[in-house]
Amino acid sequence: MAAITAALIKQVREETGAGMMDVKKALTEAEGDVARAKEIIRAKGIQAAGKREGRKAQEGTIASKVVESANGQTGYAVELNSETDFVAKTPKFVEFADSVLEDAVKAEAASVDEVLAAASGDATVKEAVEEAAALFGEHVKVGQFAKVEGPHVEIYAHKKSAEMPPSIVAMIATDEAGAAVAHEAALQISAMGAQWLTREDVPADVVESERRVATEKSLAEGKPEKIVPKIVEGRLNAFYKENVLLEQSYVKDPSKTVGDLFKEVGGAAVAFARVEVGKGEAE
Repeated sequence: MAAITAALIKQVREETGAGMMDVKKALTEAEGDVARAKEIIRAKGIQAAGKREGRKAQEGTIASKVVESANGQTGYAVELNSETDFVAKTPKFVEFADSVLEDAVKAEAASVDEVLAAASGDATVKEAVEEAAALFGEHVKVGQFAKVEGPHVEIYAHKKSAEMPPSIVAMIATDEAGAAVAHEAALQISAMGAQWLTREDVPADVVESERRVATEKSLAEGKPEKIVPKIVEGRLNAFYKENVLLEQSYVKDPSKTVGDLFKEVGGAAVAFARVEVGKGEAE
């Protein structure tokens, strides 16, 4: 019997696209015979997992939770993608997403790469996801990841329908006073999709791009040059009002802004994140 080394497992994984544990089992059954192990993998249909990598995984769910931390609370959100909503809504898929989240929390992950490298039983999350692809018969992947920290963290998880798992998760970190309106702010984030907390957070290149577009648009409309700067500032303010959380009109009472909500309770928002299924980077 040939020794089943890490290098041998790696070789068979690369040649078949099967998960680590499946390769290990096949090699053990084949007593180290690579050719026979490949036959076993093919016979069990595990090899197809490798071919699934090229298929789009744009459905799925988002697992999220708040944990106590040294400086207050930390909110985590992990998107797990599948190819179809049929798989996404199965209890096993939702349970697997929760297990990926738990692994990310234990590792105190701060990025998708750190989530994938996190320990998951005797393997890593990356390897566990590869195993899940074989189990569900679809391309499965970890999509977006978000983490916010502050004295208080609020999470709102939105479902498109009762039978589906969460497809949008909004998280906001506030100070202690801001906790009084944190839930309302989380609902706002979910519904209105702000990109930045304050206008100071908007990257300079984005502001300059918006300024150029507003200037060119104003001139193209035939506005007198001397009033164009004022029109441009007005359009920039409209851009901030649409994309900056604290400047957005509060959906439940448009007469005030989200920033006004926090002023009313003497509180402040620290950070926020919004994750929506299928809205991450294209594969």
